[in-house]
Amino acid sequence: MSEEVKINKAVILAAGRGTRMKGLTEDIPKPMIEVQGRPIMETIIRGLVENGVREVLVVVGYRPEVIKDYFDDGGDFGCAISYVTQVVQDGTGRVVDLAADFSAGDAFILSYGDILVPAASYADLVEFSGVDAKITVKVNEDVSQGGAVFIDDEGWLTGLIEKPRPGEPTSPYYNAGIYSFSARIFEYTAKLEKSPRGEYELTDAIAAMVEDGLKVKAVELSGEWADVRDPGVVESLNQ
Repeated sequence: MSEEVKINKAVILAAGRGTRMKGLTEDIPKPMIEVQGRPIMETIIRGLVENGVREVLVVVGYRPEVIKDYFDDGGDFGCAISYVTQVVQDGTGRVVDLAADFSAGDAFILSYGDILVPAASYADLVEFSGVDAKITVKVNEDVSQGGAVFIDDEGWLTGLIEKPRPGEPTSPYYNAGIYSFSARIFEYTAKLEKSPRGEYELTDAIAAMVEDGLKVKAVELSGEWADVRDPGVVESLNQ
């Protein structure tokens, strides 16, 4: 039997302004927008802590003082929070490299700072036995707006295509934006080249892991899930 592994570290990507949010992010970074009475990122952190995460690294960029003043060292939220700055906004692949020292060889959860799920959704991500990575997926979402995830009958990833164009293969499984990674992810982000969009894509690193035979498992989210991508989503969530 393999030893049971539980993750107690998490990385939250919170560097972006969120240009589609228009006036909502004039003075605050996107993860600090309030949904149902609290900042998006507070809901994320409290959900992670509820599932045993005790160390959190927040990647900041735009208006970092707003996040730091609110969360400080994490003591009021049941965890230890540290910060690192993303200076160049060049995609989701390179930003993961900023977590290498924080990981220190340990597995960690990675979440975008604008993805809202119930706390229970993190339970499968914290459990990390017998895998090299986990990726959350949702069904009935428009995969052309994100990543199409291809899995076999046992839930192992067989492929991943970022924003598939017409004529490219498609899948009912949409990349839901929350992951668990072993430290091996850094081998693959280090080798990334810019995508046709001119960015270093995290999904390219995950696809390369799959191609090399690493064990990447899909975790289907069955509960509520929200990508807080624009003011319309914020409005609907706050109704």
